[in-house]
Formats: sequence, structure tokens, C-alpha cells
Amino acid sequence: MRLTKQGHSCVRLEKDGRTLVIDPGAFSERDAALGAEAILVTHEHPDHFDEERLRAALDADPAAEVWTLRSVAERLSAAFPGRVHTVGEGDTFRAAGFDIEVHGQLHAVIHPDIPRITNVGYVLDGAVFHPGDALTVPDRPVETLLLPVHAPWNKVGEIIDYVRAVRPTRAIDVHDALLTDLARPVYDRMLGPDGPGVADADHGRLVPGQSLEL
Repeated sequence: MRLTKQGHSCVRLEKDGRTLVIDPGAFSERDAALGAEAILVTHEHPDHFDEERLRAALDADPAAEVWTLRSVAERLSAAFPGRVHTVGEGDTFRAAGFDIEVHGQLHAVIHPDIPRITNVGYVLDGAVFHPGDALTVPDRPVETLLLPVHAPWNKVGEIIDYVRAVRPTRAIDVHDALLTDLARPVYDRMLGPDGPGVADADHGRLVPGQSLEL
């Protein structure tokens, strides 16, 4: 499996000549979803779901399909009948050659006065977990955790504890578009071997366009 970092929380996964993309939002490249046979969306916030990007990908490839929660599916399904699938926690399905499990229900708390929306995460091939905007701990081990390292709803202590709870072999940063270059070494130190410790997980980050063989 080949993992390529796209902008912010978007990643592209390729296996056996087939391609799947997760969360092509407004902070990712405009062509982030193009060429994907399957597109997964964790929730409706614009940094994870950009309707124009998804419509462009679905128009470009009549065989491309989307799996997502109801609030996103309702905005696409009429224009692409039979190609937009609604999922929720506990569902399993196969897309672009990947076996996928759905974990989680709600977005992390931003503020008590802001209503929480639905958010789902995806485990791919029992090995890679993208939680979206939540610190969901899947009820199964995963090798690679796509770590939402920086957001208005988290702090670094919560991220350290999250990696400890999931106990992946490696944690790769996503949700990082708002981090400046000055901040990145601080997070690298806190989450790396010289920090307080993250349950022996290797911590790393990729720049957009950079890939990693899993």
C-alpha cells in the first residue's frame, strides 16, 4: 500500500493499481480527488469536504464512487444516483480493493456552545486509520494512525494521550495546514523520542506530495 500526503487532512492510498482518497477538502489540492476510484469523507466541514472537488472527480470518472455520512451524501446523491453511499459506525464495505471499517460517531468538542456534528473514521485493510476530526480509539489494533495533530478542538497533551491509547506502530500527521513552520519542530519534539513518549510509536510527517510505502 502506498500512502501519499495531500494538503491538510487529505491522503491518497494506492494498492494494486487502484486509488482511494480520503477527505479532499478546501485546504487540499484542487485535483486531490481526481483519478480516485473511491472517495471517503469523514464529515461535512469544508476543510474535509469540498463539494466542487468531489463533483469534479465524479464528473471526470463515471465509475468513481463516494462513501460518507448522511449530511454529506445528501448534497451529492441526487446528482450522482447510485454512486454516493451513506455509512455509519460499525459498517464495513469494500472500495477500490480496500476492506474498510467505519469507526466513530461524533466530531470532537470545539466548544460546549457549538453543537457537535457527526464524524466517522475509516480503518483500511485493518492497518491504516483516519479518524477525521475526532480522537476515536478503534476497537482493533492499527499499524498506521493518521494523526489530527493540530486543530481548534485539540491540544498537544490530548494528542499525546491519543497516540498512547491507540498504540499504533507509526503516527503520521494530518490536519496540519494551520501549523506554521515555527510550530512544526515543537510538535515533532513533543511527539518524538525526546518528548514525553507516545507508546513507542514512530512519529512522522509528510509534506504534500510525499509518499510512504506501508
